[in-house]
Amino acid sequence: MSKTPADKQATLAEARTRIDSIDQQLQSLISERARWAQQVGRAKGPLKAAVEYYRPEREAQVLRGVIDRNDGPLPNAELVRLFREIMSSCLSQQQPLKIGFLGPEGTFSEQAVRKHFGHAAYGLPLGSIEEVFQEVAAGNADFGVVPVENSGQGMIQMTLDMFLVSKATICGEVELRVHQNLLSLSGELKDVKRIYSHPQSLQQCQGWLRVNLPNVERVPVSSNAEAARTARLSPESAAIAGETAGRVYGLKTVAGPIEDRSDNTTRFLVIGRSIFPASGNDRTSLLVSVRDKPGALYDVLSPLARHGISMNRIESRPAHTGKWQYAFFIDVSGHVDDEAVQAALEEMKPAAADVRVLGSYPVALP
Repeated sequence: MSKTPADKQATLAEARTRIDSIDQQLQSLISERARWAQQVGRAKGPLKAAVEYYRPEREAQVLRGVIDRNDGPLPNAELVRLFREIMSSCLSQQQPLKIGFLGPEGTFSEQAVRKHFGHAAYGLPLGSIEEVFQEVAAGNADFGVVPVENSGQGMIQMTLDMFLVSKATICGEVELRVHQNLLSLSGELKDVKRIYSHPQSLQQCQGWLRVNLPNVERVPVSSNAEAARTARLSPESAAIAGETAGRVYGLKTVAGPIEDRSDNTTRFLVIGRSIFPASGNDRTSLLVSVRDKPGALYDVLSPLARHGISMNRIESRPAHTGKWQYAFFIDVSGHVDDEAVQAALEEMKPAAADVRVLGSYPVALP
């Protein structure tokens, strides 16, 4: 067995030679993996589209194995990212997946696409969250990625409301650490007279803005990338957006990160047209309408407790079925195919006006 750098002090030349050898082995193994991925494709037969080859539950199992085997020095998130890209490239041998997201290029939604599907997937920038749902429903996009909540600002109401009128299913979730930056053409704070950004980002940075730019005009726009694209047209304008948007639109960083919470994270949902099998560590999202009677919500939720199912989240929205009627979005641990979840759902249905399974999907990885 060859000695590692911990066993002896390698010279620079020895270290580089060893790295070159490892790189050759890695390339050979990646190529072999790609060939076996082709075999998987052939074994599945003549499927019609890339989406028919994609199996998120299998991908989640592979990536959890990467984490379980990791003994450093690279952190889990880096190894997951590397393996995600390998799987993305192997899958694209069949045909790249088409993923709709809130555009234009450079949004945090696009970053979530790349984190979940890798760079071999084809990103389809769209004008609104509503349009992402529509393109997935029409089959013009294989999947869509939409923001659903922020750790500091709460739920994205537009996304929840779309589930009331759309038949889209939830196939996955992505958690993205969000760093906000103030970007402009000059990169100088003194030049900023106007700030463009998404309303959520303006809220996430309101403390910093109050201290540093209290009298500057704030203009809400549809996305942070749109803010960056607009700010590049005027030397007196700035945008609050991510570093990616700054690179795409040629802006310099004035200050950053400027978000008020150091743990600022946005959760995204992957939407599609079907529910996939269990991965072993899953979450199920429900849309529940209750009858107008005392204890209605208790009657709906109590089966979860009786069957030992953890409720991760509950959010209410106007149901659009009548005045003062509400629907509840509920996330629970487990997959809809799990025996306990099925039993709880059967008990919930008589107590509710309607119970719809929005999706069962792997819990987000680092």
